[in-house]
Amino acid sequence: MAQTETDKARVQYLQFKRAFDHGHDEFIRKADRFDAFYAGEQWAEEDLQRLHDTRRPALTLNMVLPTINTVMGEQSTTRVDISFKPRGNGDQETADTLAKVALQVQDQNKFDWVESEVFQDGLITGRGYFDIRLDFEDDIRGEIRIKSRDPREVVLDPEAKEYDPKTWKRVFTQQWVTLEDIERMYGKEKRDKLEFVGLNNSHYGRDSMVVDTRKNTFGELDGTAHGYYDAVDDDDNARSIRSIRLIEQQHKQLAKQKFFIDYRTGDMSPIPEAWDENKVMAVQQQFGLGVMERFAERIRWTVTADCVELYDDWSIYDDFTIVPYFPYFRRGKPFGMVENLISAQEQLNKVSSQELHVVNTTANSGWTVEDGTLVNMDEHELAQRGAETGLVLVHARGSNPPQKIQPNQIPSGLDRIGQKAAINLRSISGVNDGMLGDTSAEVSGVALKQKQARGQIQIQVPLDNLAKTRHLVAERMLRMIQKFYTEERVLRIVNDMLPGQMAEEQVMTVNQMQPDGNILNDLTIGTYDVVISTIPNRDNFDESQFAEAIQLRELGVMIPDHVIVEYSHLARKQELAELLKGMNGFNEPSEEEQQLMQMQQQMQMQAAQLELGKLEGEVMELQARAQLQAAKAESLGAEEQARMDELEAKIAMKREELQTRIQLAMLTAQSRKQDVGSRMLMEHARLTTQREISARQAKDKTPPKRNGDK
Repeated sequence: MAQTETDKARVQYLQFKRAFDHGHDEFIRKADRFDAFYAGEQWAEEDLQRLHDTRRPALTLNMVLPTINTVMGEQSTTRVDISFKPRGNGDQETADTLAKVALQVQDQNKFDWVESEVFQDGLITGRGYFDIRLDFEDDIRGEIRIKSRDPREVVLDPEAKEYDPKTWKRVFTQQWVTLEDIERMYGKEKRDKLEFVGLNNSHYGRDSMVVDTRKNTFGELDGTAHGYYDAVDDDDNARSIRSIRLIEQQHKQLAKQKFFIDYRTGDMSPIPEAWDENKVMAVQQQFGLGVMERFAERIRWTVTADCVELYDDWSIYDDFTIVPYFPYFRRGKPFGMVENLISAQEQLNKVSSQELHVVNTTANSGWTVEDGTLVNMDEHELAQRGAETGLVLVHARGSNPPQKIQPNQIPSGLDRIGQKAAINLRSISGVNDGMLGDTSAEVSGVALKQKQARGQIQIQVPLDNLAKTRHLVAERMLRMIQKFYTEERVLRIVNDMLPGQMAEEQVMTVNQMQPDGNILNDLTIGTYDVVISTIPNRDNFDESQFAEAIQLRELGVMIPDHVIVEYSHLARKQELAELLKGMNGFNEPSEEEQQLMQMQQQMQMQAAQLELGKLEGEVMELQARAQLQAAKAESLGAEEQARMDELEAKIAMKREELQTRIQLAMLTAQSRKQDVGSRMLMEHARLTTQREISARQAKDKTPPKRNGDK
């Protein structure tokens, strides 16, 4: 018998409660505590009250905050660079296009900031999540949206135990919404059903739906979390639904599905349901693929609110939209960095508070005084003012003077316990004083760098797991691009990694139909592997490039002045760089300058041609002399033979010099717009040629050795 919508909703609610009660509720309790420790709220309320009642201080020396921020700083100095490598029937050109599309997706979603938020969630709570899905608000064709999901809203399958979501059976997401949200997302009919359930008390309880009888006012007068309760007449009250728990479940089910099969490699890929038979046959014929139908796991998407089913259908995605980040992961047990710092932090707070309490009690240890002997104050006033500086006590003549009670000495080991607590914080986290910037001035630069390098090695585990998560995110992006970016699109790709320059924008059209029937930049064809690498962020990259450019300049490398300025952080560096480019002749010539250059090039070519004719005449004369000398070679002496060798060397040199001049003239005529690199290469080639010619001329001027010379 088929399940009704109410039955499906109840089954999902029970599955969700099972997952929530078997670990997630405990995770939420810990996550709240870890967040409080990061924010500096590190004392329990009952402990604070007890210390307040006994007039003891409660210090909070928050070392968790700089420790976590230091590790986050290590993550923020590098950014992910996603590229793809062709595999099977893929090609490098399409792989490069896919990398550009992935860059556009990252830019649209401000991926660097989203990743930092997920990384912070992971370090503090032990779990961070990306949520990757299509968004249709700005584009009817859908755009990839990557968001950070609150770890408290993602409920994992209690039976899952691996990092990769491919091995999970299901994942839940939950959030509290209003009836207006339900109507906007799923229609008025679903809203009416939920409203009927709530107002008739047929819901699953306050854990599923919050229904209040409250006064129709703007504010909650009693400050309660769930509403204002009053015992006035029913006419002044309205029964309303405050919020509803919305439960989304992505779960795997077996179903029949068609696949493309590559008989050469054995690779299989699912055929999208939206493809018709004609498109399937076209792909088959183009790539020689086969088609097979078999049972496979597919993702089912079910959304419920209390006992009402809002949505239930096959997911349009091939994977779960949730991608996790776990800083430390051991066989199904993820945990963060704060969890292991709590004990050391509490020890530091308690020891520091006790040390301050001892100092305070030492300053006002009390007095011993005979009854009725004080003249200028009574015993109660002495108890209040006994620790004041410059206190004057007047006692009765003949009585014993008041005696100050000797305080207990500060325990000698108390300060060392505090130091050990601070050391334990650094040892457990792996963030040493070199990374925190707390080293003394006596530490050498080499030792400081070694400390920083050692600390980076110790925190490599959370960074390595971040690389794993980046790879999973890139795989999701690749599959979604190839599956959903199938129509012709015009993409604007912004590359902001060019040092010292404004962000460069490139317009690219993908899946563009050509007149011959071929598709330009077809993203749907081919299989590719993900390649993840890291690059410095823009600020650090500019600083390192500026330092390296200065160093190369000092070593004698001819880096132009305007390039050095572009790597700098000057406020108007672009204007200064353009000015230097013009002064040094690196700017693109104007129209008048191009005409003048063309005239000069024509004159140079004419001069080269005239010189060529002159040199050809000289060459013919030299050749005739050479032939005459060759005919008399048998009767020539050593001097005549040396003269002959000199003439042959000069002929070869003239030919090579003429050929070089013609090539340089042709290159100058063909290249009107030259960048810095080409200009420097031309200059290098000219200087090299001149040096070679000068060397040959110097060699030819050397008098030949004669017989008998030593």
